[in-house]
Amino acid sequence: MFKLFLLCALAVAVRSEVPEEDDVLVLKKSNFEEALQAHPNILVEFYAPWCGHCKALVPEYAKAAGMLKAEGSAIRLGKVDATEETELAQEYGVRGYPTIKFFKGGDKEAPKEYSAGRQADDIVNWLKKRTGPAVTSLTEVTEAEAMIANNEVAIIGFFKEAESEDAKAFERAAESIDEIPFAVTSDEAIFSKFEVSKDGIVLFKKFDEGRNTFDGEMTKENILAFIKTNQLPLVIEFTEQTAPKIFGGEIKSHILMFVPKTAADFEDKMTEFKKAAEGFKGKILFIFIDSEVEDNQRILEFFGLKKEECPAIRLITLEDEMTKFKPDSELINAESITAFCTRFTEGKLRPHLMSQDIPEDWNKTPVSVLVGKNFEEVVFDPTKNVFVEFYAPWCGHCKQLAPIWDQLGEKYPEGSDTIIAKMDSTANEIESVKVHSFPTLKYFPAGDERKVIDYNGERTMEGFTKFLESGGKDGGAPAGEEEEEEGDLDLDEEGEQEEDSDGEGGHDHDEF
Repeated sequence: MFKLFLLCALAVAVRSEVPEEDDVLVLKKSNFEEALQAHPNILVEFYAPWCGHCKALVPEYAKAAGMLKAEGSAIRLGKVDATEETELAQEYGVRGYPTIKFFKGGDKEAPKEYSAGRQADDIVNWLKKRTGPAVTSLTEVTEAEAMIANNEVAIIGFFKEAESEDAKAFERAAESIDEIPFAVTSDEAIFSKFEVSKDGIVLFKKFDEGRNTFDGEMTKENILAFIKTNQLPLVIEFTEQTAPKIFGGEIKSHILMFVPKTAADFEDKMTEFKKAAEGFKGKILFIFIDSEVEDNQRILEFFGLKKEECPAIRLITLEDEMTKFKPDSELINAESITAFCTRFTEGKLRPHLMSQDIPEDWNKTPVSVLVGKNFEEVVFDPTKNVFVEFYAPWCGHCKQLAPIWDQLGEKYPEGSDTIIAKMDSTANEIESVKVHSFPTLKYFPAGDERKVIDYNGERTMEGFTKFLESGGKDGGAPAGEEEEEEGDLDLDEEGEQEEDSDGEGGHDHDEF
């Protein structure tokens, strides 16, 4: 009887040993529930070994796991190879890589989506906010010093009365931000150490001025505005890690300087860029992109730039629709950048729309080739029905569609009242048509009404033929009313593409 008990105990012990790699739990379908029982608060990354974004996350994810472990925290980080553990990935709705979910209190039914940056500090701070109080209390100078030293940005409220209305407003603001640690103190020694003489809020940071002091009426809204203005550097480099901070923030107007970091005048350009940034703090985010980095080439392409054309300046708004602006001058100095940004804030700039030149044989093949310069003339010809594929050269789904689209073009030869066309949307932009995913298919029926119908049917010859023969009714919907497809992929707004589970960038669409 004793032997049987011992064997059972050993079996349980062996079963509960979840393997680790660099302090990260290696999770599978077979040990997932046991891991949740042993560690009720786990952040889980669903990844694919071939995914570039996942590879870039590895060191920061492991660093965050090590930081928590070193602190003796009960919070753990885990990872699931979703290409192997397909059943587990499907159970939690994994559609892109990496997908990161937080399982709190052992609850596996409704995990929270991770929503902060991809640096170790961001991960740790987000998890602490999700599992502990929004504001920690500081009673020793060493505690305050450690908090400031261990974080890129840290915010301390100095309040002699912890229950004051200002202190309560500070706490309400803290509850709204996950990625930055907040603390409060009423300790005189801490006030003295940081040269604070009256109640107030100080944002400590490891860049630019080093600290910012709040000045104004202490309301939640004012405090959040103060943090928004000061939490990022005057100029921030676009990288895999900083992308979520850049494009997930509240500042939706971004000016981008594309410049090789190896250039002899790089520091001079940065000095001028920073000088201009000082006048637009909290209004326009100043970002520089190393134009030599391979991973950044898709962004250059998005703006119609080549490496040889850098350094260059572009501005983009990320509101409901992305709108790009290009300066008239190629000069990169504080004066020209300031003038460009001032004209933008005053609403005096016209959007910059890219267009290739019209090919000589644009209409000599079964599928006509459209560019920005001939688009309106062709698709809004009142005598023609025009069916257009908006594609990207790198899009896997567009490549799969190509032979079917060519076949459709052959069905409607030159001289018929229907034109089958395509446009490379990475090199051509139209003010009247916004493209958010690839391929996007739109139908422009004949007539003077300039109607646009989105195609939502099957991407087959039969589906396309029915659609065209029904005048755009079978498989169509008025532009802007199409439902999001099951396979659509959520992406960062700036155009960084998360890699989806089929490796092509989208089950049904590639988005940008």
